[in-house]
Amino acid sequence: MPAQTPQTDALVIGAGPVGLFQVFQLGLQGVHTQVVDALPEAGGQCIALYADKPIYDIPAFKVCTGRELVQNLLSQIAPFTPGMHLNQTVETLERQSDGRYLAKTSAGLHFLARTVFIAGGVGAFAARRLHLPGLEVFEGKQVHYRLMPGQAAKTKNALVIGAEQTALEAAIALCEGPATSVTLVHRRDTLHADAQTLARVATLRASGRLRFVAAQASGFTGKSRLHSLLVLDSDEQEISIKADGVWVFLGVSPKLGPLAAWGLDMERKQLRVDPADFSTTAPGIFAVGDINHYAGKKKLIVCGFHEATLAAFAAMESIRPGQAQPLQYTTTSSELHRRLGVSK
Repeated sequence: MPAQTPQTDALVIGAGPVGLFQVFQLGLQGVHTQVVDALPEAGGQCIALYADKPIYDIPAFKVCTGRELVQNLLSQIAPFTPGMHLNQTVETLERQSDGRYLAKTSAGLHFLARTVFIAGGVGAFAARRLHLPGLEVFEGKQVHYRLMPGQAAKTKNALVIGAEQTALEAAIALCEGPATSVTLVHRRDTLHADAQTLARVATLRASGRLRFVAAQASGFTGKSRLHSLLVLDSDEQEISIKADGVWVFLGVSPKLGPLAAWGLDMERKQLRVDPADFSTTAPGIFAVGDINHYAGKKKLIVCGFHEATLAAFAAMESIRPGQAQPLQYTTTSSELHRRLGVSK
């Protein structure tokens, strides 16, 4: 076991809405959690797929966007100060002789956990690649799938592919940097983002700082270094655009990933659980949200919240064996008020 491996009572895999609510329910029980997620920010599908689309079936909210739901959940768990470890996946999960689980992430972090809660939705989200033969040799050097701080410091001709919020935010950030030219490419001149972002993009286009090209990537030039991207416009005419840095935002797709090798009982790429407590076939491991399967399962956020609640109560036997866990109510319990930070 690696030296100085952090020990935790609960490791939550997945920072989507259900994973975040799992943190909340464990926090009410006085349990501190560590959270790992493949995306660079918390929110899961709500952020990756419908951050600015309306959701109508969250209790007490007539309507909210995916982004608003996630922001509220993050605010709700703030008193419990969970450890958030983003932009990485849990690669291995091995049970130890004392019953705890040793987890290793793709970023090289290790955790020793008494309980594990898999809230991975339909799998870890990975960026959709731009499939041009040979382009992969430039990935991580001149071709990127997210814009990181300082990444474009030496880029003179920047090119962004995509039409959603993240693509437009990247284009705006590049326009504010040292690049001589910034080009946004999408197959149609139809962009999707919040009003403020769209207005900023329109201003940059009108000023000439941001160039827009309605086309699709078809090839590239350059061997040891990328020099330009080739695109086909609506008339099937090939255009060469200078680019020594390319940022691709074609959305994300879920992949089951290492989870399939952890020896858990699965059915149709979902984890079988006991609907009484949402435990898997491995002691101390629970699965909540879209990743699990049981008779009558419904893939709804509100159902995931219910699953996370029961799983948190069931896990206490592994976290604090033999200790009674009385049901407390946030309306009356001074202990819960203390944990929530609403009283001393």
